[in-house]
Amino acid sequence: MKNAERWLQQTLNYQFSDAELFAQALTHRSTGNRNNERLEFLGDAVLDFVISDVVYNARPDASEGDLSKLRASLVKDESLASLALEFGLGEHLILGSGEQKSGGHRRESILADALEAIFGAVFLDAGFAASRAVIEHAFAERLQILPDIDDLRDPKTRLQEWLQARKMELPVYELLETTGKDHKQRFKVSCSVPEKSLATIGESTTRRKAEQHAAREMYQRVSGKKE
Repeated sequence: MKNAERWLQQTLNYQFSDAELFAQALTHRSTGNRNNERLEFLGDAVLDFVISDVVYNARPDASEGDLSKLRASLVKDESLASLALEFGLGEHLILGSGEQKSGGHRRESILADALEAIFGAVFLDAGFAASRAVIEHAFAERLQILPDIDDLRDPKTRLQEWLQARKMELPVYELLETTGKDHKQRFKVSCSVPEKSLATIGESTTRRKAEQHAAREMYQRVSGKKE
């Protein structure tokens, strides 16, 4: 644990008074021992509050819906796992043998949960102010360059809002083709805008993703904007 403690101090500028809390935060349930699931639950709540407060003050004119999108972009598993990878958290995880062999130290969900567990452990170890300081330190770069709200809207929503603003009919999505076996299917979907006599095609491993791809191309064609 000494290496992990040095890593934490160097990376997140924190040192635990209760070293057992830190060890628990790093321990995945695959070990069969006392694990980080409860700490992750607590850390998730603390993280949500801290990031909510930060974006609320950073974007005073944003609506509730836009603030929710902004917060979600920062605290979703993908973002947390990316942070954890940058910090080298995976090297210090305590995993069961099965997870070790299958590369659990690089698994997105495990990394995201462990980072939240650390936030929860800091909260128990030293209180809210300390956990907030650690979270703001961890997210410092991302909080300095918050994304534009428009960039957070998914392609289907963006296309729909663009059409509605011009009092045009909503796009029509149609499943054209499904190929491959059950565990490895591909979907081909069309997106059409009748008033423009336009149609685009999207393909992906799920129908939803295929619709998003088709909507992205349609939005670029009708709006003239490139993403």
